[in-house]
Amino acid sequence: MDDLLQDDPLERVQACASRAALAELRSALLGRSGSLTSQLRSLGSLPTELRRSQGARLNALRSQIEAALDAREAELQVAEQEQRLSAEALDLTLPAPPLPRGGPHPISCVLDELRDIFQAMGYRIAEGPEVEDELHNFDALNIPAHHPARDLQDTFWLKDGRVLRTHTSPVQVRYMVAHEPPFKIVVPGKVYRYEATDATHEAMFHQLEGLLVADQVSMADLKGTLRELARGLFGPAAEVRFQPSYYPFVEPGADFAAWWENPKGPGKWLELGGAGMVHPQVFAAVDQLRVAQGKAPCYQGKMGFAFGLGPNRIAMLRYAIPDIRHFYANDPRVLAQFRGMGS
Repeated sequence: MDDLLQDDPLERVQACASRAALAELRSALLGRSGSLTSQLRSLGSLPTELRRSQGARLNALRSQIEAALDAREAELQVAEQEQRLSAEALDLTLPAPPLPRGGPHPISCVLDELRDIFQAMGYRIAEGPEVEDELHNFDALNIPAHHPARDLQDTFWLKDGRVLRTHTSPVQVRYMVAHEPPFKIVVPGKVYRYEATDATHEAMFHQLEGLLVADQVSMADLKGTLRELARGLFGPAAEVRFQPSYYPFVEPGADFAAWWENPKGPGKWLELGGAGMVHPQVFAAVDQLRVAQGKAPCYQGKMGFAFGLGPNRIAMLRYAIPDIRHFYANDPRVLAQFRGMGS
C-alpha cells in the first residue's frame, strides 16, 4: 500500500497548517493520480472475495478522508479570516488622518460682508425663487412685453413660459405684496442671463439688491445709505457720486460709483451699480397684486428707493481676479488661494 495510506491519512489532514497544504494533500490522496484513487483502480486485479472486502474498506476510508478534508478546510478558512481581521483592525486610539481644510468662496465672503454692512443699518435679508414668471420678473417692474428694456436682458425661457430670473428685483415685488411698509430689505442671490461669456460676463452671476419703503424718503437718503455701504467696503474716506441713468423700475434713476483709495496705486472711482426712487408704476402694480390676493392696497402715496450692485465685481477687484469665469470653474488651483479666508 502507498506510504500516504500506510501513515494515518486522517492525522495528516489534521497536521495541515494552511489551505494550500490541505489542497496539496487532497490531490495526493483523492486526485486522479492520488494514492487512494490508484488503490481503488487496482481492485479489478484482485480475487472476487478479496476485491469485495478491500473495496468496502477503501470506500469507507475515502468517505472518512473527504469528511476530514472538508472539516479541516472550514477550520483553516475561519482561522485565516480571524487572522486577517486581526491584522486589519483599526486602532481607535490613534489620531485620525488630517482632512483637507476647505474655505468660503470669494463671492460668499463678499456677500457675507455686504450682509453685515446692511444689517448694521437695520436692513433685513430677503430671498425669493430663482425660477420666476413674467409678471414678477418683468410686468410688475414696469417692463411690459413691448418695452425695449426686455431686449437688454437676454433671458433663459423655460418650456412652461417661466424664466430664470434676470435680476433680483422680483423679490422686491414679492416682499411688498406680502408685507406692509415701512421696511428696508436687501436681497442677495444668483441671476441668469443668456449672453456670451468672457472675462467680465457670465450666464450666471450674483446680485445684491436693496429696497426701502416709508412715508418720507428722498434721493439724499439713498445717497447716504450708499455712502455707508462704500465706507464699509473701502474705508472711512470712501465717497459716492451719482450719474443719471435709466432703469424702468425707478424714477429718477442713477448709476452710482464709489471713490476707492487703492493701497497699491492711485485712487479711482469704481462703478458699483444702479439705484433710484421706486417708480410709482411699481407701487401701483404691487397694490393690484395685493387686491388680487384679498389684501388691502397700502402703497399709494408711499415713497422708496432701490439699488443693486454686483458682488462679483467687488470680489474681482479685492482679490485681483482677472476673469469672472474663475469663480465658477471649480479649479482647485484658484480656490486654494482663498482657503481659510473669512473664517
